[in-house]
Amino acid sequence: MKGTDTTFVEKLQLIVKDGAVFYVADVPENKGKVLFKFTRLDENGFTCENPNHDFPKKIDYQRNGNILKATISGDGKSIDYLFEKK
Repeated sequence: MKGTDTTFVEKLQLIVKDGAVFYVADVPENKGKVLFKFTRLDENGFTCENPNHDFPKKIDYQRNGNILKATISGDGKSIDYLFEKK
């Protein structure tokens, strides 16, 4: 916590492996890096999925003007993160 805001650290990479693009998440809670395969990419966002991961199974980024919405989901649960460019 920092004041009333939650802070966290997540290292991200984009890699090409076996002819596909992957979003790689490296967070302290996981023992190793977790790969999510790109399943959608367009001018306003992208979706990556890893159905074998516990949670999340799907990561979606969608841009709308100055707002970036990141949604993680899986097994009927969904969490949104909103970022605003000022």
